[in-house]
Amino acid sequence: MDARAHSRDDKVDLEKSDDQTIFSTTPSSPRSSWTKTETDLPPDGGAAAWVQVLMSHLVLFNTWGNINSFGVFQTHYTQTLGHPHSHISWVGSVQIFLSFFVATLSGRATDAGFFSYVFLAGSLFSLCGIFMTSLATSYWQVFLAQGICVGIGNGLVICPTMSVLSTYFCRKRSLAIGIAACGGSTGGMAFTAIIQSLVPVIGFSWTIRVLGLLSTVIAIITNVFSRTRIPSRKTGPLIEWSAFKEPSYVWFAIGMFLSQWGFFIAYYFAGSFGQDVIQLNRSDSSSLLLIMNGISILGRLIPCYFGGDLYFGPLNTLLPIVLISGVMQYCWIAVNTHAGLIVFSIIYGFFSAGIQTLFPAAISGLTEDMSKTGVRMGMTYTIISFAVLTGPPIAGALIQRDGGRYLYAQLFGGTVLIGGSLVLAAARIASTGFVLRKKV
Repeated sequence: MDARAHSRDDKVDLEKSDDQTIFSTTPSSPRSSWTKTETDLPPDGGAAAWVQVLMSHLVLFNTWGNINSFGVFQTHYTQTLGHPHSHISWVGSVQIFLSFFVATLSGRATDAGFFSYVFLAGSLFSLCGIFMTSLATSYWQVFLAQGICVGIGNGLVICPTMSVLSTYFCRKRSLAIGIAACGGSTGGMAFTAIIQSLVPVIGFSWTIRVLGLLSTVIAIITNVFSRTRIPSRKTGPLIEWSAFKEPSYVWFAIGMFLSQWGFFIAYYFAGSFGQDVIQLNRSDSSSLLLIMNGISILGRLIPCYFGGDLYFGPLNTLLPIVLISGVMQYCWIAVNTHAGLIVFSIIYGFFSAGIQTLFPAAISGLTEDMSKTGVRMGMTYTIISFAVLTGPPIAGALIQRDGGRYLYAQLFGGTVLIGGSLVLAAARIASTGFVLRKKV
């Protein structure tokens, strides 16, 4: 009998085959509204799935594109608002913090079937924040508009988008997430280029309104075409406390906290480092962000291609990428020329991009019940939100403490990234044991 013909009171046994395991629960249980059978497995391709990849790319273009271009804002606000690096970096840090922290709520709401409402609310928050930023003339106004309002909007759309996309793919999940995550790179390049080109011509305020118009068009498209695939799980906890009893998840969450603690330091301060230490002009320092975001397209695609189930697995690929990113922050200490800073931007931009792209695939791979993907991804986002909140301001304070030199900030970033790679290695051991060739 076809699995679709079973009644809602039937129980489906756990079956294993050479290629796949078919999981099922008792549908009569209110906390198990989704049954995974052969007919419910992710399509792993097809028009509907790849349309969601495109929509996810556009969502991350709007959200992470804004975040990844904050280095340009950091330099502009430091020069125009008269505040030190540590103060200005709080704007970007709070924006990223809320982008992650709100994920616990938005992820659970997505699992409960409220994706469309959450997504629309997030889009409106982000657009309101962008247009209010164009009217801001003081630090606290920028903080409220770009830091808090845009941050809340990002948090309401990023996690739901990534958790929904994960349900459309299995073997190609890492590649699909990588293509979607390239939106952060293309958005970062577009936002940076627009600001760099238009601010001298039409001024900062009208440049932000141009960005707001672009974001509005993209928000309309993504709200119309973004769709969920699996049935909702109406009941269930906001936080899945049982996940913290799994050593692999606990170590993974700690490892990602450390990795994200140091990740954004180079993105925030490479431009100001170029101006303060190497004496670059504003155009050349802004170009560093274009280089980092441009090369990160390859940095998101190539690791995700090899990090899929067909090759090494996302966690196995994530480990060396975090380690190399930490080593590169140490290498940044030795940079004292424009050419050297470009080389650093290229290498760091390539490897660090894989961190942002592979960790959603890795957390999905550690989650057997796909109906809990949104909750677990939201929990992880919330944990690392405190890292991204404090990382750049700590780096800014260290720069001030060191009399405008960047050594302490570079050491901090490199150390926490390398520490994160070691903790992720512990997560892998907890998941697979000491099996070297296991895909995970």
